[in-house]
Amino acid sequence: METTQKKEIISAVKQYMELHGLNQSDLSNNSNVRKEYISIMLKDDSDFMYDAGGGQKGEIHPKYFHALADYVGYKSGKVYWDIKNTPQSDAILANLQDARDNHLTLTLIGETGAGKSFIAGLFAKKHPRDTYIVTAGSSDTLTDLIDKMLDALKAHATGQSKSAKLRAIAQKMQMLKNYGNKPMLIIDESEYLKVAALCAMKELYDNLHEHCAIIFIGTDQLAMNIEKLRRRNKSGIPQFHRRIKFGLRRLPSIDRSYKIFLDQVKDKELRAFILKNCDNYGEVHDALVPAMREADRTGVELSLGLVRKVLNITAGDVVW
Repeated sequence: METTQKKEIISAVKQYMELHGLNQSDLSNNSNVRKEYISIMLKDDSDFMYDAGGGQKGEIHPKYFHALADYVGYKSGKVYWDIKNTPQSDAILANLQDARDNHLTLTLIGETGAGKSFIAGLFAKKHPRDTYIVTAGSSDTLTDLIDKMLDALKAHATGQSKSAKLRAIAQKMQMLKNYGNKPMLIIDESEYLKVAALCAMKELYDNLHEHCAIIFIGTDQLAMNIEKLRRRNKSGIPQFHRRIKFGLRRLPSIDRSYKIFLDQVKDKELRAFILKNCDNYGEVHDALVPAMREADRTGVELSLGLVRKVLNITAGDVVW
Protein backbone atom coordinates (compact mmCIF):
# COMPACT_ATOMS: atom_id res chain seq x y z
CA MET A 1 0.00 0.00 0.00
CA GLU A 2 1.37 3.39 -1.02
CA THR A 3 1.97 6.09 1.60
CA THR A 4 -0.40 8.42 -0.25
CA GLN A 5 -3.26 5.95 0.14
CA LYS A 6 -2.45 5.45 3.81
CA LYS A 7 -2.65 9.20 4.38
CA GLU A 8 -5.97 9.40 2.53
CA ILE A 9 -7.39 6.68 4.77
CA ILE A 10 -6.15 8.38 7.93
CA SER A 11 -7.62 11.69 6.76
CA ALA A 12 -10.99 9.99 6.31
CA VAL A 13 -10.61 8.37 9.75
CA LYS A 14 -9.95 11.72 11.42
CA GLN A 15 -13.00 13.25 9.77
CA TYR A 16 -15.13 10.32 10.90
CA MET A 17 -13.86 10.60 14.48
CA GLU A 18 -14.59 14.32 14.59
CA LEU A 19 -18.06 13.88 13.08
CA HIS A 20 -19.08 11.22 15.60
CA GLY A 21 -17.12 12.40 18.64
CA LEU A 22 -14.94 9.29 18.84
CA ASN A 23 -11.67 9.01 20.73
CA GLN A 24 -8.82 6.60 20.02
CA SER A 25 -10.19 4.00 22.44
CA ASP A 26 -13.57 4.08 20.68
CA LEU A 27 -11.86 3.67 17.32
CA SER A 28 -9.72 0.79 18.57
CA ASN A 29 -12.66 -1.03 20.16
CA ASN A 30 -14.91 -0.66 17.13
CA SER A 31 -12.36 -1.41 14.41
CA ASN A 32 -10.30 -4.04 16.30
CA VAL A 33 -7.09 -2.19 15.45
CA ARG A 34 -4.63 -1.99 18.36
CA LYS A 35 -4.71 1.36 20.15
CA GLU A 36 -0.92 1.75 20.01
CA TYR A 37 -1.07 1.43 16.21
CA ILE A 38 -3.91 3.95 16.01
CA SER A 39 -1.94 6.42 18.11
CA ILE A 40 0.95 6.21 15.65
CA MET A 41 -1.25 6.28 12.55
CA LEU A 42 -3.10 9.43 13.64
CA LYS A 43 0.01 11.54 14.17
CA ASP A 44 0.24 14.35 11.61
CA ASP A 45 3.88 13.58 10.84
CA SER A 46 3.55 9.82 11.12
CA ASP A 47 5.85 7.56 9.12
CA PHE A 48 3.54 4.64 10.06
CA MET A 49 6.39 2.80 11.78
CA TYR A 50 6.27 1.30 15.28
CA ASP A 51 9.02 0.53 17.80
CA ALA A 52 9.92 -3.13 17.31
CA GLY A 53 12.48 -3.13 20.13
CA GLY A 54 16.25 -3.30 20.08
CA GLY A 55 16.43 -0.01 18.25
CA GLN A 56 14.49 -1.48 15.34
CA LYS A 57 11.33 -0.21 13.68
CA GLY A 58 8.54 -2.12 12.01
CA GLU A 59 6.03 -0.98 9.43
CA ILE A 60 2.36 -1.10 10.44
CA HIS A 61 0.78 -3.78 8.28
CA PRO A 62 -1.58 -2.61 5.50
CA LYS A 63 -4.35 -4.83 6.93
CA TYR A 64 -4.81 -2.32 9.75
CA PHE A 65 -5.29 0.52 7.28
CA HIS A 66 -7.81 -1.63 5.41
CA ALA A 67 -9.63 -2.35 8.70
CA LEU A 68 -9.90 1.37 9.48
CA ALA A 69 -10.99 2.17 5.92
CA ASP A 70 -13.70 -0.47 6.11
CA TYR A 71 -14.87 0.77 9.50
CA VAL A 72 -15.29 4.40 8.44
CA GLY A 73 -16.63 3.53 4.98
CA TYR A 74 -13.69 4.90 3.02
CA LYS A 75 -13.55 3.56 -0.53
CA SER A 76 -10.50 3.81 -2.75
CA GLY A 77 -10.71 3.14 -6.45
CA LYS A 78 -13.82 2.58 -8.49
CA VAL A 79 -17.03 1.60 -6.73
CA TYR A 80 -18.88 -1.07 -8.70
CA TRP A 81 -21.97 -1.38 -6.55
CA ASP A 82 -23.61 1.88 -5.52
CA ILE A 83 -25.93 2.00 -2.54
CA LYS A 84 -29.48 1.99 -3.86
CA ASN A 85 -32.59 3.26 -2.11
CA THR A 86 -34.86 0.25 -2.29
CA PRO A 87 -38.23 -0.06 -0.52
CA GLN A 88 -36.53 -2.53 1.82
CA SER A 89 -33.62 -0.22 2.69
CA ASP A 90 -35.97 2.71 3.27
CA ALA A 91 -38.15 0.61 5.58
CA ILE A 92 -35.16 -0.75 7.53
CA LEU A 93 -33.65 2.70 8.06
CA ALA A 94 -36.98 4.24 9.09
CA ASN A 95 -37.66 1.48 11.62
CA LEU A 96 -34.13 1.57 13.03
CA GLN A 97 -34.32 5.34 13.48
CA ASP A 98 -37.73 5.09 15.16
CA ALA A 99 -36.42 2.39 17.51
CA ARG A 100 -33.32 4.43 18.33
CA ASP A 101 -35.28 7.60 19.07
CA ASN A 102 -37.93 5.90 21.20
CA HIS A 103 -36.14 2.88 22.78
CA LEU A 104 -38.37 0.43 20.92
CA THR A 105 -38.07 -3.33 20.60
CA LEU A 106 -38.73 -4.31 16.98
CA THR A 107 -38.54 -7.49 14.93
CA LEU A 108 -37.71 -6.83 11.27
CA ILE A 109 -38.68 -9.69 8.96
CA GLY A 110 -37.46 -9.70 5.37
CA GLU A 111 -36.38 -11.98 2.57
CA THR A 112 -32.85 -13.32 2.22
CA GLY A 113 -30.77 -11.02 0.05
CA ALA A 114 -32.93 -7.95 0.65
CA GLY A 115 -30.02 -6.04 2.20
CA LYS A 116 -31.03 -6.30 5.86
CA SER A 117 -27.54 -6.89 7.24
CA PHE A 118 -25.93 -4.38 4.89
CA ILE A 119 -28.32 -1.57 5.78
CA ALA A 120 -28.09 -2.34 9.50
CA GLY A 121 -24.31 -2.10 9.17
CA LEU A 122 -24.58 1.29 7.49
CA PHE A 123 -26.87 2.48 10.28
CA ALA A 124 -24.40 1.29 12.91
CA LYS A 125 -21.59 3.20 11.18
CA LYS A 126 -23.75 6.32 11.28
CA HIS A 127 -24.16 5.86 15.07
CA PRO A 128 -20.89 4.21 16.10
CA ARG A 129 -20.89 5.32 19.73
CA ASP A 130 -23.95 3.41 20.81
CA THR A 131 -25.11 0.91 18.17
CA TYR A 132 -24.01 -2.69 18.53
CA ILE A 133 -24.60 -5.54 16.09
CA VAL A 134 -24.41 -9.17 17.15
CA THR A 135 -24.82 -11.80 14.44
CA ALA A 136 -26.38 -15.08 15.52
CA GLY A 137 -24.76 -18.19 14.12
CA SER A 138 -26.32 -21.53 13.27
CA SER A 139 -24.18 -23.27 15.90
CA ASP A 140 -24.48 -20.62 18.63
CA THR A 141 -25.71 -21.67 22.05
CA LEU A 142 -27.37 -19.18 24.39
CA THR A 143 -24.03 -18.76 26.16
CA ASP A 144 -22.31 -18.04 22.84
CA LEU A 145 -24.89 -15.37 22.01
CA ILE A 146 -24.57 -13.63 25.37
CA ASP A 147 -20.77 -13.73 25.13
CA LYS A 148 -20.99 -12.12 21.69
CA MET A 149 -23.04 -9.31 23.25
CA LEU A 150 -20.50 -8.81 26.01
CA ASP A 151 -17.70 -8.72 23.46
CA ALA A 152 -19.53 -6.25 21.20
CA LEU A 153 -20.17 -3.90 24.13
CA LYS A 154 -16.73 -4.43 25.68
CA ALA A 155 -18.62 -5.14 28.91
CA HIS A 156 -17.34 -7.28 31.77
CA ALA A 157 -19.53 -9.44 34.01
CA THR A 158 -18.68 -10.05 37.66
CA GLY A 159 -20.01 -13.62 37.45
CA GLN A 160 -20.19 -16.40 34.91
CA SER A 161 -23.92 -17.07 35.08
CA LYS A 162 -26.12 -16.00 32.19
CA SER A 163 -28.08 -13.68 34.47
CA ALA A 164 -24.89 -12.00 35.70
CA LYS A 165 -23.78 -11.45 32.11
CA LEU A 166 -27.17 -10.04 31.10
CA ARG A 167 -27.00 -7.65 34.06
CA ALA A 168 -23.56 -6.50 32.91
CA ILE A 169 -24.93 -5.82 29.44
CA ALA A 170 -27.88 -3.91 30.90
CA GLN A 171 -25.55 -1.86 33.12
CA LYS A 172 -23.42 -0.91 30.12
CA MET A 173 -26.51 0.18 28.21
CA GLN A 174 -27.77 2.14 31.22
CA MET A 175 -24.41 3.90 31.50
CA LEU A 176 -24.53 4.84 27.81
CA LYS A 177 -28.06 6.16 28.22
CA ASN A 178 -27.09 8.19 31.31
CA TYR A 179 -24.33 9.84 29.28
CA GLY A 180 -26.85 11.05 26.73
CA ASN A 181 -26.49 8.28 24.16
CA LYS A 182 -29.28 6.29 22.53
CA PRO A 183 -27.98 2.72 22.79
CA MET A 184 -29.22 0.06 20.42
CA LEU A 185 -28.60 -3.67 20.28
CA ILE A 186 -29.21 -5.36 16.93
CA ILE A 187 -29.32 -9.16 16.77
CA ASP A 188 -28.88 -10.00 13.10
CA GLU A 189 -29.78 -13.31 11.44
CA SER A 190 -32.08 -14.02 14.37
CA GLU A 191 -33.68 -16.93 12.50
CA TYR A 192 -30.66 -18.90 13.75
CA LEU A 193 -31.62 -18.41 17.40
CA LYS A 194 -32.09 -21.84 18.91
CA VAL A 195 -34.96 -22.79 21.19
CA ALA A 196 -32.96 -22.07 24.37
CA ALA A 197 -31.98 -18.63 23.06
CA LEU A 198 -35.53 -17.78 22.01
CA CYS A 199 -36.84 -18.91 25.38
CA ALA A 200 -34.31 -16.61 27.08
CA MET A 201 -35.31 -13.57 25.01
CA LYS A 202 -37.88 -12.55 27.64
CA GLU A 203 -35.08 -12.21 30.19
CA LEU A 204 -33.00 -10.30 27.66
CA TYR A 205 -35.92 -7.98 26.99
CA ASP A 206 -36.66 -7.47 30.69
CA ASN A 207 -33.02 -6.59 31.37
CA LEU A 208 -32.56 -4.24 28.44
CA HIS A 209 -35.77 -2.67 27.17
CA GLU A 210 -35.73 0.29 29.57
CA HIS A 211 -32.16 1.11 28.65
CA CYS A 212 -31.92 0.64 24.91
CA ALA A 213 -33.59 -0.23 21.64
CA ILE A 214 -33.54 -3.93 20.79
CA ILE A 215 -33.81 -5.09 17.19
CA PHE A 216 -34.21 -8.64 15.99
CA ILE A 217 -33.49 -8.99 12.26
CA GLY A 218 -34.32 -12.19 10.44
CA THR A 219 -36.20 -14.01 7.74
CA ASP A 220 -39.75 -15.33 8.03
CA GLN A 221 -38.25 -18.42 9.67
CA LEU A 222 -37.83 -16.34 12.84
CA ALA A 223 -41.51 -15.43 13.00
CA MET A 224 -42.52 -19.02 12.26
CA ASN A 225 -40.21 -20.40 14.97
CA ILE A 226 -41.60 -18.01 17.58
CA GLU A 227 -45.18 -18.82 16.60
CA LYS A 228 -44.50 -22.57 16.68
CA LEU A 229 -42.99 -22.34 20.17
CA ARG A 230 -45.82 -20.09 21.34
CA ARG A 231 -48.43 -22.63 20.26
CA ARG A 232 -46.50 -25.33 22.11
CA ASN A 233 -46.59 -23.04 25.17
CA LYS A 234 -42.81 -23.31 25.47
CA SER A 235 -41.58 -21.76 28.71
CA GLY A 236 -40.92 -18.03 28.32
CA ILE A 237 -42.13 -17.79 24.72
CA PRO A 238 -45.74 -16.62 25.33
CA GLN A 239 -44.40 -13.88 27.60
CA PHE A 240 -41.73 -12.90 25.08
CA HIS A 241 -44.28 -12.97 22.24
CA ARG A 242 -46.53 -10.61 24.18
CA ARG A 243 -43.69 -8.12 24.52
CA ILE A 244 -42.76 -8.10 20.83
CA LYS A 245 -46.16 -8.78 19.24
CA PHE A 246 -46.82 -5.22 18.11
CA GLY A 247 -43.18 -4.60 17.25
CA LEU A 248 -43.19 -6.96 14.28
CA ARG A 249 -42.39 -5.18 11.02
CA ARG A 250 -42.49 -7.04 7.70
CA LEU A 251 -40.34 -5.49 4.99
CA PRO A 252 -41.68 -4.99 1.45
CA SER A 253 -41.15 -7.84 -0.98
CA ILE A 254 -38.13 -7.72 -3.27
CA ASP A 255 -38.79 -6.13 -6.65
CA ARG A 256 -37.58 -8.88 -8.94
CA SER A 257 -37.55 -6.66 -12.00
CA TYR A 258 -34.28 -5.34 -10.46
CA LYS A 259 -34.83 -2.16 -12.45
CA ILE A 260 -32.68 0.13 -10.33
CA PHE A 261 -29.77 -2.34 -10.56
CA LEU A 262 -30.07 -3.09 -14.27
CA ASP A 263 -30.52 0.42 -15.65
CA GLN A 264 -26.85 0.55 -16.65
CA VAL A 265 -26.77 -2.96 -18.15
CA LYS A 266 -27.09 -2.62 -21.91
CA ASP A 267 -26.86 -6.28 -22.92
CA LYS A 268 -30.44 -7.58 -23.23
CA GLU A 269 -29.32 -11.20 -22.92
CA LEU A 270 -27.54 -10.39 -19.68
CA ARG A 271 -30.62 -8.64 -18.33
CA ALA A 272 -32.71 -11.69 -19.20
CA PHE A 273 -30.15 -13.96 -17.52
CA ILE A 274 -30.32 -11.92 -14.30
CA LEU A 275 -34.12 -11.94 -14.27
CA LYS A 276 -34.20 -15.70 -14.77
CA ASN A 277 -31.46 -16.74 -12.36
CA CYS A 278 -31.31 -14.19 -9.52
CA ASP A 279 -33.70 -14.50 -6.60
CA ASN A 280 -32.65 -11.38 -4.68
CA TYR A 281 -30.48 -8.25 -4.67
CA GLY A 282 -27.51 -10.08 -3.20
CA GLU A 283 -27.46 -12.54 -6.07
CA VAL A 284 -27.65 -9.71 -8.62
CA HIS A 285 -24.57 -8.24 -6.96
CA ASP A 286 -22.73 -11.57 -6.95
CA ALA A 287 -23.47 -12.12 -10.64
CA LEU A 288 -22.57 -8.66 -11.91
CA VAL A 289 -19.76 -7.19 -9.80
CA PRO A 290 -16.99 -9.73 -10.64
CA ALA A 291 -17.77 -9.28 -14.34
CA MET A 292 -17.80 -5.48 -13.95
CA ARG A 293 -14.29 -5.61 -12.52
CA GLU A 294 -13.14 -7.89 -15.34
CA ALA A 295 -14.74 -5.60 -17.93
CA ASP A 296 -12.72 -2.68 -16.57
CA ARG A 297 -9.53 -4.71 -16.41
CA THR A 298 -9.80 -5.95 -19.99
CA GLY A 299 -11.54 -2.98 -21.55
CA VAL A 300 -14.45 -5.02 -22.92
CA GLU A 301 -18.19 -4.44 -22.66
CA LEU A 302 -20.18 -6.00 -19.85
CA SER A 303 -22.11 -8.84 -21.48
CA LEU A 304 -23.69 -12.20 -20.78
CA GLY A 305 -20.69 -13.88 -22.38
CA LEU A 306 -18.33 -12.11 -19.99
CA VAL A 307 -20.49 -13.00 -16.97
CA ARG A 308 -20.52 -16.66 -18.03
CA LYS A 309 -16.75 -16.61 -18.49
CA VAL A 310 -16.02 -14.96 -15.15
CA LEU A 311 -18.47 -17.16 -13.22
CA ASN A 312 -17.42 -20.28 -15.15
CA ILE A 313 -20.95 -20.98 -16.38
CA THR A 314 -21.32 -22.62 -19.76
CA ALA A 315 -24.33 -22.00 -21.99
CA GLY A 316 -25.86 -25.36 -21.08
CA ASP A 317 -25.39 -25.09 -17.32
CA VAL A 318 -28.29 -24.57 -14.95
CA VAL A 319 -27.55 -22.05 -12.21
CA TRP A 320 -28.75 -23.79 -9.05
